[in-house]
Amino acid sequence: MGRKFVVGGNWKMNGDKNQINEIINNLKKGPLDPNVEVIIGVPAIYLSYVQSIVPDNINVAAQNCWKVAKGAFTGEISPAMIKDVGASWVILGHSERRTIFGEKDDLIAEKVAHALESGLKVIACIGETLEERESGKTEEVVFRQTKALLPAIGNNWDKVVLAYEPVWAIGTGKTASPAQAQEVHASLRNWLAKNASQEVADSVRIQYGGSVTGSSCKELGACPDIDGFLVGGASLKPEFVEIINATS
Repeated sequence: MGRKFVVGGNWKMNGDKNQINEIINNLKKGPLDPNVEVIIGVPAIYLSYVQSIVPDNINVAAQNCWKVAKGAFTGEISPAMIKDVGASWVILGHSERRTIFGEKDDLIAEKVAHALESGLKVIACIGETLEERESGKTEEVVFRQTKALLPAIGNNWDKVVLAYEPVWAIGTGKTASPAQAQEVHASLRNWLAKNASQEVADSVRIQYGGSVTGSSCKELGACPDIDGFLVGGASLKPEFVEIINATS
């Protein structure tokens, strides 16, 4: 089954209007492979601005949201608000939310469930730390994190992209080798076949995230179970176009 390649750019807490204009103008010039779905994860304060200037071939995502529609949750934003400014995606469970802000599997699952119920599409992030990898626990961690998401996603797999991001390869300049990345993606797909369904395993798109650059993207993109990238720092640079076009 053909899975559409999907490339996300997670800007994290970076950018001002001048830099945003540069990034968007660079993406407009492209050219971008029309067979690739492109999503940019924007700081909440700029969601509305980016949505107003972005071309039609690029989707806008929030980088996080809370698990209910409104209320006394100072500093949070809801899926309803994200939709209200025209954005259609949200990134949830990013390793920085897990490690820096202490978000646990069950909270991330609640967020995913509410975002999907509210009509957003979700990039759901999973991945192991260096300590966990060196202890041989990669699969154990990735499967545990994914298992928590199963009831939250339910029958909405067509609205979900999984992003496998080895935490030890984020912002470190280290990248999992194509063989290492492919191995985890293939294992995850096998696990999904057994624990969700064969249809889910065949159709769900699994991105690789972990210091993807213009120089590493082609080899990673050629792996049969890697369906795209979730890109951090490089999504702020002109080489993001090259990464989007990795399979063309």
